[in-house]
Parts: sequence; C-alpha cells; structure tokens
Amino acid sequence: MLCGFAVCMLLAGVGCGSHSSDAASEDGTQAQTEAPEGRYRIVATTAMVADIVRHVVGDRADVQGLMGTGVDPHLFRPSTSDHAKMYSADVIFYSGLMLEGGLDPVLKKAREQNKPAFAVTEGIDPSYLRYSEEFEGHPDPHVWNDVSAWSECVSYVAEKMSDFDPEHADEYRTNAEQYRAQLAELHEYARRVIASIPDGQRTLVTAHDAFEYFSRAYGIPVKSVLGITTESEAGVEDINSLVDFLVEQQIPAVFVETSVNSRNIEAVIEGAAKRGWEVRIGGTLFSDAMGAPGTYEGTYIGMLDHNATVVARGLGGDAPERGLQGMLSVRP
Repeated sequence: MLCGFAVCMLLAGVGCGSHSSDAASEDGTQAQTEAPEGRYRIVATTAMVADIVRHVVGDRADVQGLMGTGVDPHLFRPSTSDHAKMYSADVIFYSGLMLEGGLDPVLKKAREQNKPAFAVTEGIDPSYLRYSEEFEGHPDPHVWNDVSAWSECVSYVAEKMSDFDPEHADEYRTNAEQYRAQLAELHEYARRVIASIPDGQRTLVTAHDAFEYFSRAYGIPVKSVLGITTESEAGVEDINSLVDFLVEQQIPAVFVETSVNSRNIEAVIEGAAKRGWEVRIGGTLFSDAMGAPGTYEGTYIGMLDHNATVVARGLGGDAPERGLQGMLSVRP
C-alpha cells in the first residue's frame, strides 16, 4: 500500500518552476502563475508524461501540462499560447511514438533553438514495442497502458534530468526509484484482478485500439471499433464484425473511453440487441487522458488502478470496488 505521504504526493501533483507554476483551470488546462526563482520550468505534453516528471523532479521544477482533462492527444493541435509555453520552457518532455503528431513542427523548432526536448518512450527497449500496419510501420504509442513499460520511462526522465541538472542527479534517481516501487505494486494488482475474470468473459471491447499493451501485460484479449488513432473512421463493416464477435462469444460488457466519442460503441450495443444478445456498458476507461486534476484518477496510478478495477469488475472478475488503494471514486 502507498503510505499516506505518497498518496498526498499523488493527489497534489507536486511541482514548481523557475518561470511559472501551474494552477488547474475549470476546463482542466493549466494556467500560468508566478513561481519562486531558481526552479526550472518544464513543459510536458500529456497528463501521463507530466505525472512522471512531477514525481522525478519533486520541488526542483515547475511542471506545466499542455493537454487538459479528456483531451485526445491524437487530435491535439497547439494554440499560440501553447507554442509560447514550449519555447519559454527550460526542458520539454513528450510521449513520442507519433502520439502528439500535431506538435511535431513545434518540437522541431524548439530543437533548432537548442531546447532540450525528450520523448519519454525513448526509455523503452525498441523490441518491446508493438507495430501496426495502420501506422505505416510506426509503433503503437499507447505504452502507458502497461505499467511495467511506463515505469521504464520514469528512469529515462530521471537520467535526462540528471544530465540537465547534475548537481541534483542523486535526488532525481532516488525519486524515480521510489515511484517505480509504487508502480511495481500497481502492475501486480492489475495482473491479479484481470486474471480473476472468468475465461469465457475475458475480452476487453473498447472504442479504439489503445489497449494492446494492456492486453499483453495483463493477459486479456482486446477488440475495438476504431484503430490505433482516433483520426480514423469506423465503417459499417467494422461495427458489424464486432457485433458478430460479441454475439458469438457472448461477451457481457463493452467499455467506453473518456477521450473518445461513444457513438460507435453505442451502435455496437444496438446491433447486438437486434441479434438477441444484451450487452451493457461495463464502465468508462481512461485511454489517452487521465481523470480530472486533483482527483485520484487524475494521477497515473489512479488512472491505471481505475482501468484495471473497472475492467475486472465489469467482466465478472474479483476486484475491490474502490481499487488497490481504496481511493477510486464510486460511480453509479
């Protein structure tokens, strides 16, 4: 179990910076405010990346996330103010593997200005990555859905911050190891509760193909309406094929995602009903974005605890209603 202090750190999302600090606005984006001098300012793209960086840097830097609650990184296009935040940062961290394709021109320009900009997924062994024809030979970017893989990104951030700020290298590495110990506990929890799902019901059906790493790590086959990127469109054939699968395999539940429109999943449920098989929505998963700032689900650990718990319970497995830490929101 996480100690009380660690849980508080998770919820607080501790971070500070040389130029500014972050305050979550009502729409989940980050607003700039003045911060103490002498601290670095770091910009991170997705909330999952920002969470890693905050745990590693502690109070040495202010970490500002670009993408707010429910923002789909596949479709994200930076505003003028986002450009300014990135160009004025001391360091930039992003997920990589083409997840934030709309940011490529900004990242390129930042590098031309000798701005340190790092893709955290560079910390993952290339042999681990899953490739898809849909991405024309590029890897599937949704690696955070395997906690053990995302843990490697934590070490990568620690090493890059140690290179950038050698004076505090030991602190960054210690912070990273402490956080990785928490992630190891979460990884084992996810394996255990997913394994408790009855064999005939252990298939995860979602809106888009974001859970293949989750599938591989935790032993649950996945099916989806859309492909890896939400920029694609589902056709009648895609929906009918999934309906056939649900009816034939008698899968009891499907799952919607916070950052993806639910209309395709709803069409699948309606199609199954017309075939005489009732499928329910087993819950809402966080696929490409975390929960609201200031909530347990708004941390990476809370996000994956939520997903593993909701999937297990939705498909008939054995998992505590409020998850590993007893901190999940109770949803109707």
